[in-house]
Amino acid sequence: MKVKEIATGLILLMCITSLTSCAPQGYESNEAGFFSGIWHGLIIVFSLLGKLSGADIGIYAEHNTGFFYWLGYIIGIGGCGAGGGAASR
Repeated sequence: MKVKEIATGLILLMCITSLTSCAPQGYESNEAGFFSGIWHGLIIVFSLLGKLSGADIGIYAEHNTGFFYWLGYIIGIGGCGAGGGAASR
């Protein structure tokens, strides 16, 4: 049983690492658009965990298209938390 718990922990750690690797870092040459905003909103929990652990990653893209990036970001954050409300009922 102990081996199964260790394997589960390692798989979870690899998933978190792979998700935070897509987080924005500083100023990028390409503007982040609507779909990048959705992705950054969906991975905000993992980005926040990485940021709190000392990694040099951002929570949002500094070089973005403006309104449409933020609209996608808010939709992504809402998509991340929507399952919790449905599960509580």
